[in-house]
Amino acid sequence: METLQHPPRTLMEVYEMLPEGTLAELIDNQIYMSPAPLFNHQIMVQTIFKELDRFLTSKKSGIVVLAPFDIKFDMAKNSVQPDITVILSENPSQVDREGRFQGSPDLIVEVLSRSNRDHDLIKKKDLYEKFGVKEYWIVDPDTRLVMGFTLSENRYLKISEEIGKIHSPLLNTSFHF
Repeated sequence: METLQHPPRTLMEVYEMLPEGTLAELIDNQIYMSPAPLFNHQIMVQTIFKELDRFLTSKKSGIVVLAPFDIKFDMAKNSVQPDITVILSENPSQVDREGRFQGSPDLIVEVLSRSNRDHDLIKKKDLYEKFGVKEYWIVDPDTRLVMGFTLSENRYLKISEEIGKIHSPLLNTSFHF
C-alpha cells in the first residue's frame, strides 16, 4: 500500500493517482469515468488499429497507440484516453518521464459507446479542435458510419460521412473497415 506524501491539490493530481488502466479522462478540470467498452466497440477498435498500423508501418511514418493511454493536452486541466491515437514521426510532442504523451497527436479515432455518444461527438470533438489535433474520426461500431474532420484555420471541417470507409487528407490515403 502506498502512502501519500501530500494530499492531492489539483484534479490533475487526483487523476494521476487513479489506478493504472482506469477508464477516466480529465476534460476542462472535470473527471469523467466510463464502464468497459462492449464487444462491438472493441472489435471496431481492433479493425481500425490494424489498418492504421499496417499503413504507418509500411510507410515508416509514425505509430498508432490503443487506449488506455494518456494524452495530456496541458499540465493542469486536460488529459484523455482516446480509443486510437496516431503520432506521426515529425510530431514535436513527446512522452514524459511517467509515460504519458504531452501535446497534440496528429490523428485521434473515437469509437462511439452507447453510454457516452455525446461525450465523443461534442465534448471531445471541441477539445481536440481546441488543442489542434489535425484529424479526428468518429466511428459508430453498430452502423459502421465514419465521420471525419480535418483542422483548417483552427476549426474542424467535415471531410466525410460514409459507411465503413474514410479518406484521410492527413495520411493521403483511404481506409476501409
